[in-house]
Amino acid sequence: MLIKKQAKIRSSEITDEKDYLNRRQFIRKTSQSALAWATVIGGLSVASTPPGHAALKFGTLKKSNYRVDDEQTPLKDVTRYNNFYEFGTEKESPAILAKDFITDPWKIKVDGEVGKPADYLLEDLIKPHALEERIYRLRCVEAWSMVIPWVGVPLAAVIKRLQPTSKAKYVEFTTLYDPKQMPGQRRQVLDWPYVEGLRMDEAMHPLSMLAVGLYGDILPNQNGAPVRLVVPWKYGFKSIKSIVRIRFTEHQPVSSWMSAGPREYGFYANVNPEVDHPRWSQAKERRIGEFLKRKTLYMNGYADEVASLYQGMDLRTNF
Repeated sequence: MLIKKQAKIRSSEITDEKDYLNRRQFIRKTSQSALAWATVIGGLSVASTPPGHAALKFGTLKKSNYRVDDEQTPLKDVTRYNNFYEFGTEKESPAILAKDFITDPWKIKVDGEVGKPADYLLEDLIKPHALEERIYRLRCVEAWSMVIPWVGVPLAAVIKRLQPTSKAKYVEFTTLYDPKQMPGQRRQVLDWPYVEGLRMDEAMHPLSMLAVGLYGDILPNQNGAPVRLVVPWKYGFKSIKSIVRIRFTEHQPVSSWMSAGPREYGFYANVNPEVDHPRWSQAKERRIGEFLKRKTLYMNGYADEVASLYQGMDLRTNF
């Protein structure tokens, strides 16, 4: 999802995934965390797992109509092959280094052009909404992709409750900054903390969601726990992880990768096979778990739903 500058890129970041760690090394949760999440989101129950392995299972989930028929990427790959530079730049690093990441309690600051600014506990933002499962494609700018059953709530529903003002044209999201827990932030790969943003109509689109889980479990640390953005028609670096701030603003935010490489990473980041990355083609992608590449779908296959958002725009200039 995220790409470093050319001088810092490693071959391991763009080549095929390896046979990484056993899942038990990094989805192990403490009993305290399990109980906390059971309180956060109704309908949770602790799965029957070995002692010390407190993975959670959601109760009955609403089956969203937003579900692609593509074969789902195996959980072991979804949780072993990650871009989360706060925990390191190698694909296996987040699974190793995020295993003790503390996600409870979790507060999100809401501010800017909004009617209800406050510091909210995650449960206060999520709990009023029915959790649903959506099966989305995830396409990364590095030309690899996955198909993941996410669990979460529509971003629009959360935004409506926060009552943005008429001046709110954009939504800016910020990741936690905590170098003690996030060792990747001790290196100046990016100007931390990580920042991303959406235009308001993008944020309010029904496809945009706040995810708190995948494959029926709570979100693993290496996948952006406890809450992340999922915007399926955009390259994966737009789907910011471990969100601690949501700011409504009149002006377009400068996202972290725009700041680091403005020629390579634009604000919109819509999946477009006709607009290449300066260092490689975006015409094809490799679905994790497959050997052969496939053609990249325009807007990741969601053009029928979202193309109208960009009517009249030059998407080569507004990449």
